[in-house]
Amino acid sequence: MPTPKTERLDLRLTAEQKDTIVTAAAITGRSVSDFSTQVLTERAQEAILRERQVRVDAEAFGRFTEILDRPARVNEGLTELLSRKPRFID
Repeated sequence: MPTPKTERLDLRLTAEQKDTIVTAAAITGRSVSDFSTQVLTERAQEAILRERQVRVDAEAFGRFTEILDRPARVNEGLTELLSRKPRFID
């Protein structure tokens, strides 16, 4: 069962923008609401993905993986911290 659509989003458009959207929705045989929701959601997901992706060239990635493959070093401060009794107990 599809998730019910309960939220609204109000937009201000120029007449030209509205005509373009209405025409595109009609060409694809969909309602303006359905067309706009899909297009806006796809573009929003693309923007989020672009912001969250990290791109590096092969040389930089090679250096990064080389560092990850090194043996871990002992961190005395971290060892001491993790050996302490927790202050908060669930």
